[in-house]
Amino acid sequence: MKSCNDFSLSILVPVFNEEESIGPFIAALDNALSSLRHQLDIVFVNDGSSDNTRKVIEGLITNDPRVTLVNLARNFGKEAAMTAGLDHVKGDACVIMDVDLQDPPELILEFVKEWRTGEWDTIYGVREDRSKDTWMKRVSAGGFYRVFNWLASETTLPENAGDFRLIDRVVIDAMRQLPERNRFMKGLLAWGAFRSKGITFTRPERHAGETKFNYWKLWNFAVDGLLSFTAWPLRIWGFVGCVTSLLAFLFMLKIVIGASFFDIQTPGYASTISVVLFLGGIQLISLGIIGGYISRMYREMKGRPIYLVEGVYGQYDKQNLVEGYSVANAKHVEKVSPVHA
Repeated sequence: MKSCNDFSLSILVPVFNEEESIGPFIAALDNALSSLRHQLDIVFVNDGSSDNTRKVIEGLITNDPRVTLVNLARNFGKEAAMTAGLDHVKGDACVIMDVDLQDPPELILEFVKEWRTGEWDTIYGVREDRSKDTWMKRVSAGGFYRVFNWLASETTLPENAGDFRLIDRVVIDAMRQLPERNRFMKGLLAWGAFRSKGITFTRPERHAGETKFNYWKLWNFAVDGLLSFTAWPLRIWGFVGCVTSLLAFLFMLKIVIGASFFDIQTPGYASTISVVLFLGGIQLISLGIIGGYISRMYREMKGRPIYLVEGVYGQYDKQNLVEGYSVANAKHVEKVSPVHA
């Protein structure tokens, strides 16, 4: 077991247009984690916000030496923002959480308690009550976890677990070795098969602002997760083709036998157009899924960085962007000036 003062803890907070939430978040964090105040550093990753999020964080930096701002050149998405944060945090462990206070800061003490036993590399929060979510969101979320775990047999996602978690330095270093650009962080963290434990909590309502996700974004997020961790959507079309061919053969056999032995004449137009439309739909669906995989291969082959950093401000401002990185990861991060952003 780790002693009470021999570790440092980084709080990683991706933000996008969250100017209203940052002040209450810091106040709640200080109130809940007063016993860890001198062991904390807080890393905000500004994911191309268009409001005053950056100015609010820069104001914090002048008064709070614990705060660092990693400012991305534009909006790259939450998965890339979390990747940028993990590439910069210096703590022995890191807590990934949202700024809207739906991830209760007081639960971090439970995370730290379990982590300090030395038995766990990852401690994640599990939402025990999703009654405040819409019916559609509850059904779609439950369906996604079941489908993902059924198809991606080598990677199991814990149900009702979001990004809110504590991860050990060994996990952080492992994530830095993964250079892929199609990031699905919950899947990547589960893929590593680190020693993990879930702690249940009741998720409160959002403190301020509005969620940046809608059903379309959630759908694309789910598709990215599935296509990143399983090839079954590609492989299944071989089975669909076999079944369709068998049905077509049986239908053709029925027509030939009926015409040859029973003088049954099958009307041509309706049956023909139905078969053509059905097969055309099947082909378009299969091409769409193949296209999804090809588009992801295309992104990987281009070799563009996962994110671009405009600047790092606060206590990490002198950190070399590739200090301590593996050579592979150094190729996937760049720092740019605002002019070129």
